[in-house]
Amino acid sequence: MTPAQSKKNKADSTIFGTTPEGEKIVRHQISNGGTSISVLSWGATIQELRVMGESHSLLLGGRDVAAYLGSMQYFGAVVGPVANRIAGAEMEIGGIRHQLDQNEAGRTTLHSGVAGYSGRNWRFTNVTPTRCRLELHHPDGLGGIPGNINASVTYTIDTAGHLEIEMTGAADQPTYFNPAFHGYWNLSGSADLSDHRLMVPATSYLPVDDAQLPLGAPVQVAGGEFDYRQVRAIGPVLDHNFCLSQGGDQMVLACRLSTQRLQLDVLTDQPGVQLYNGAHIDTGADLGVDGGSYGPHAGLAIEPQFWPDTPHHPEYPDCLLLPEKPVRYRSRFELRRI
Repeated sequence: MTPAQSKKNKADSTIFGTTPEGEKIVRHQISNGGTSISVLSWGATIQELRVMGESHSLLLGGRDVAAYLGSMQYFGAVVGPVANRIAGAEMEIGGIRHQLDQNEAGRTTLHSGVAGYSGRNWRFTNVTPTRCRLELHHPDGLGGIPGNINASVTYTIDTAGHLEIEMTGAADQPTYFNPAFHGYWNLSGSADLSDHRLMVPATSYLPVDDAQLPLGAPVQVAGGEFDYRQVRAIGPVLDHNFCLSQGGDQMVLACRLSTQRLQLDVLTDQPGVQLYNGAHIDTGADLGVDGGSYGPHAGLAIEPQFWPDTPHHPEYPDCLLLPEKPVRYRSRFELRRI
């Protein structure tokens, strides 16, 4: 840890580094029930998650700011205001077309492009030993996304050591709002996911084209390569949205990830979960929190969210944020020893 990272500020938090604009990036640690996380103001990022008795972080994360400005820009971050991909880098609201940032192959918008939450410095507004809340203001038109949007994310660790993530959003005009936590999980500390097993109770998923955009209606998983209803090894192709049964305000099981030692249950009130097997991870010279670099399949991204490219699919669950209707989304990550 560098001297800048170890320096304390008035709130007894750690200064992790500085943004490209020279703002301080603040780091807080919270813990409970044998679980601890380190949270950065940059991207509202969980840099690491550790549990008692394990020597490695269960979430992939970077050792320094350079990693988050480079190959690890989405690792453990909150992505939004609209997570995932938007076709043609455009969307229409109320008959008005909005041109967005074409930050993926010049064709699509990924994680909101230049407006993305993962590349913004959030503000800690409330911190206790077991909970921290961060807030961010999105100015109207940034990255082409309309509306002044006020967002928050709250990380809480309960007495059982489970992590709960709550996100809220409010806007002064209709706009799409679909933030997501983009954490890569590796429960064993191994180089890849070959010793992990996955179960997803969803009965349908969204097939995609070569730009990773959904083709249309959900397709049944039964008997196909994306049938994870029974515990199995993680396949070589996986970067898809699974369609969850919605329970209103109640959280439902999105997936279960396990090794011989640990089990992670992910519950959410969101209508979908994007699962990505990390096939293209390559952090090169950027080192992770435990000292090494990350390669292909180093972690499984588990992202509860609305379905991708919703602005172009009115038949999908609606993530349009209205001024008169602020929203709150919740997910919980429950870790247990087997």
